[in-house]
Amino acid sequence: MISDKVNFTGHDGSELAARFDRPEMPAKSVALFAHCFTCGKDIAAARRISARLAGMGIAVLRFDFTGLGHSGGEFANTHFSSNVQDLVAAARHLENSGQGPALLIGHSLGGAAVLAAANEMPSVKAVVTIGAPADPGHVIHNFGASLDEIREKGEAEVSLAGRPFTIRRGFLEDVSAVKLDAAISALKRALLVLHDPRDQTVGIENAGHIFGAAKHPKSFVTLDDADHLLSRAADAEYAADVIAAWARRYLDLVDDPAPKGAPEGIVRIAEADPQGFLQDVAAGPKHHLLADEPASYGGTDQGPTPYQFLSAGLGACTSMTIRMYARRKKWPLEAVSVDVSHDKAHAEDCAECEGKGAKIDVFKRVIHLTGDLDDEQHARLMEIADRCPVHRTLEGTIRIETEAA
Repeated sequence: MISDKVNFTGHDGSELAARFDRPEMPAKSVALFAHCFTCGKDIAAARRISARLAGMGIAVLRFDFTGLGHSGGEFANTHFSSNVQDLVAAARHLENSGQGPALLIGHSLGGAAVLAAANEMPSVKAVVTIGAPADPGHVIHNFGASLDEIREKGEAEVSLAGRPFTIRRGFLEDVSAVKLDAAISALKRALLVLHDPRDQTVGIENAGHIFGAAKHPKSFVTLDDADHLLSRAADAEYAADVIAAWARRYLDLVDDPAPKGAPEGIVRIAEADPQGFLQDVAAGPKHHLLADEPASYGGTDQGPTPYQFLSAGLGACTSMTIRMYARRKKWPLEAVSVDVSHDKAHAEDCAECEGKGAKIDVFKRVIHLTGDLDDEQHARLMEIADRCPVHRTLEGTIRIETEAA
C-alpha cells in the first residue's frame, strides 16, 4: 500500500489534511472515509479499514474535518452541516483528479454525515455506516453538565475522550435541526449498516432506525463484541472484509489487463501486516483471499498458508478435470472431493527421484468419487486425475522469472 499526503480546501477555505491510501497498482475503485466525532483520519479504525481496502484494490481518502488533526480552521466554528460540506469538498477534490468516489464510509457521527452528503455526490454508488446515530443530535449527550452553560453563555469547554474542545451554541442549534430520514429515504444508493448490538455510545436502535428508513438495496451486519471505536485490530479488519465483499456487488471494479502470456491475469499479493505474515491476495476485481501462517509460527491464522494455497490449486484442478471428463462421458458421477496434504520426504524414499539425500515435496492426494460407477469407470476417472493441468505443472519443469518492479 502507498499512503500519500494530500491537502484540499474545506468548506470555509481552510486547508484540510488527508491521506490517500492506494494500492501499488492502479486502483479498481475509490472510497471516501469520514471519521467519528472529534476523532481524526489517523484513528486506528480508519487506518486499518483503509489499509485493508487498499490491499483489496480500493483506494481510500481519509481526512481530518476542519479544526481537527492536521487540518486548518477552528473546530469551535464547525458543526454537523460544515462536516457535510467538508465531505462534499473532499469528493470534489477526488473528482477533479478523475477519481470520483464510488463508496462512502462513515464512522459514528461520520456515518450520519455520509448519509446526509451522499445525494450531493453523483459518483457514489454505495454507502456504509459504522456505529452511526440515526439523529446527529445524539452527540449532545456527550456534553453533559456543560449543556446549560453552552446555551446560556454561548460556548463552553467540554472534555471529550480526555481532550478539551470548545462547543458553541451554533453547534447545538445546527445538529438539533438536522433530520436524516428524508435523506436516507432518498438515498438511491446501496446501503450497508454495521453496528455492535451492545454499543454503549450509540445504541443499536439507531441502526434499526437507519435501516428502516432506507429503501432497498440495504444490508445489516452485526459487529458482535466490537467497541464503538473498533479499537481492536480484528474488529476493524472484519469490518473491512465485510465492506469489501459487500461493495463488490455495487461497484464497477476494473480488472487489470492480462499481460501477454498470462491469460488469467495477475494474482496480486500485498503485505497486510508488516508485524506479522498476513497477506492480501487479489485475483482480479472480484476475488479476495487472505494468506497467513499459524499462530505457532508467528502468524495470526487468518487465512491458508502458502502451501495450503498450492494444495488447493492441485485439489481444485483435479476435481474439475474429473468432473469435465465424467460430464462429457455422461457417467453417473454424483460428487467428487479431493483431500490434499503436503509434506517433505527424503529423496531415497522416492524410487523415481534424483538427488539422493535431498528432500523433495510430496503432495498426497486422496480422491473420493461418489455415484453408481462401475469398476472400469472408477479406474478411468482415477487415471484422468493425473491429467489435471496443475498436476502436470507440478510434475513438469517449472521456470520462475523474477524482476524488480
